[in-house]
Amino acid sequence: MTASKTPSAIPDAGPDFEHLLAQDVVIEGGRSDAPTGAQALAPDHSPRAPVPLATDVPRAGLVAGNDLQREVEQLLYLQAELLDRKLWQAWMDLFDERGIYWMPVTPEQTEWEGSPSIFAEDKLMMEIRKGRVSHPNAWSQAPMWETNHIVGNVAIESANGGTIQVRSRFQMMELRRDDVRHFGGTYRHTLVRDAGGALRISLQRVDLFNGQAPFDYVLQIWV
Repeated sequence: MTASKTPSAIPDAGPDFEHLLAQDVVIEGGRSDAPTGAQALAPDHSPRAPVPLATDVPRAGLVAGNDLQREVEQLLYLQAELLDRKLWQAWMDLFDERGIYWMPVTPEQTEWEGSPSIFAEDKLMMEIRKGRVSHPNAWSQAPMWETNHIVGNVAIESANGGTIQVRSRFQMMELRRDDVRHFGGTYRHTLVRDAGGALRISLQRVDLFNGQAPFDYVLQIWV
């Protein structure tokens, strides 16, 4: 009788994990002109376009007076534009330092700890995802991959004690090479103000109305 094999433990990067994340990832190749990543598998696959300069980051629209409704709408519109333009760091900067991006599996979910979720990310996990999709060999982010968001039906549900609860609807079209997918659903934002008075996202909940539908490939980036 063969003895059962003890499963290997998950590797632990140790306490210096955050320092490791800050380091640049370098993948050595045999020849400088040899195709890498997606091109190594599909020669007709074009390389990624350059990442936009930080100076090209759009700003929120002007807010007239103390119009909270308009201020909230401008934040949500800015968030959509940053996602569509792949300005990941600027998008992450809209979140509070303890902000959470959460996409539950079902609308009935009330928490993400101990339950499966499509996304459940704090800012550290966002940094990890940003590093992966920003890599030069990230096939999912190559040319012919674009998104287009439309956000509407913005409703402020409450504004008490510096915390603002907002509900809105969104539609997103995604192009990936020759395939087009559509996503839609509800955003629920919990907003707070930072030390300078600007609105920041404490919690963003994304409920996809087609979250249970089968997909040819998984979601690579925030919706």
